[in-house]
Amino acid sequence: MEPVLFVMAILGCGESAAPCREVALAEARYQSEAACLAATETELARSEILYPIVAAQCRGENEAPRMIRGNDVAFPGGALPAPTPRYASASRRVQLGT
Repeated sequence: MEPVLFVMAILGCGESAAPCREVALAEARYQSEAACLAATETELARSEILYPIVAAQCRGENEAPRMIRGNDVAFPGGALPAPTPRYASASRRVQLGT
């Protein structure tokens, strides 16, 4: 049996429940998932992807991508992003009732 190599997919995510998109695949291959995970911060720092949230996903080289959503992405330290309050602008107010 061949050893499994790991790849790092770079994902672009919104701030909602919409699925993240795989926008790049890091060139490096890793001998273990732990080695891949250890390299995520460096790889993300080099990334110039314009999405509200950019994340990395380590997986086996022949493994299918796992779907994640923007609101599932954990930030450094394991924290999930705080929900962003959304407000209607004053120019778009609608009066209900009479």
